[in-house]
Amino acid sequence: MAIYAVGDIQGCHTELVRLLEKIRFDPAHDKLWLVGDLVNRGPDSLQVLRLVKSMGESAITVLGNHDLHLLAVACGKSRLHRGDTLDEILRAPDREELLTWLRNQRLLHTDGAHVLVHAGLLPGWTVAQAASLAREVEAVLTGDDYADFLEHMYGNQPDTWNDDLTGYKRLRVITNALTRMRICTERGKMEFEFKAEQQHIPAGYRPWFDIPTRESLNATVIFGHWSALGLMVKEKAIALDTGCLWGGPLTAIRLEDREVIQVACADSAVMKHW
Repeated sequence: MAIYAVGDIQGCHTELVRLLEKIRFDPAHDKLWLVGDLVNRGPDSLQVLRLVKSMGESAITVLGNHDLHLLAVACGKSRLHRGDTLDEILRAPDREELLTWLRNQRLLHTDGAHVLVHAGLLPGWTVAQAASLAREVEAVLTGDDYADFLEHMYGNQPDTWNDDLTGYKRLRVITNALTRMRICTERGKMEFEFKAEQQHIPAGYRPWFDIPTRESLNATVIFGHWSALGLMVKEKAIALDTGCLWGGPLTAIRLEDREVIQVACADSAVMKHW
């Protein structure tokens, strides 16, 4: 059995199919780990959702910020943004089945020494704590009041974790860390506007995975979300968002030997900037 982790797909269905063919993915024996952002901005989000859902237990996906945005739009708690490509899902005859499936996916997955998450882990969180906090949000998403959470999900404050946080503020910090964070201070203060290359990080901040005292250093964290960062394979951190949406490749890594497999973007007319 092989486990393949795959970067942000964002509706790039053609590339996902080609990647599965290239790695000769066998759902009877292999596992696919997806870092989230299955949908949006790309051309075929509906087909991506249908494909991943059809793979059943052979595919594990964590939710990204674009996946959560789809859920919020679908229940009337957010509006479509410029550049969104979610209309096909919202009009689909199997819309509710797909959205219910998406709402029941995880925010964080752990398996032995590996952690799968869309964006990152705050430096003060152990893997066990991050998993416990992720379960809090997942419980709300799968509950009867999920629409209320999605209405209060948006916002950049609070920008720092505190064990005493309660209610929607608590859930918002957890969600922002797991699905939106790229950089933070050593004390865990998050900044959400930055999305460029590392050399342009504002003073006082660092990539969350480069905080030397982070409590999750005992695990290898696999994530996406930061297309300007690109492919990064370190001992304890693997970044897989290589910007297929923007003309880059779609990337997979086989976890047991860290072999990287890529397929080129199929559409030469896509945008070439971040």
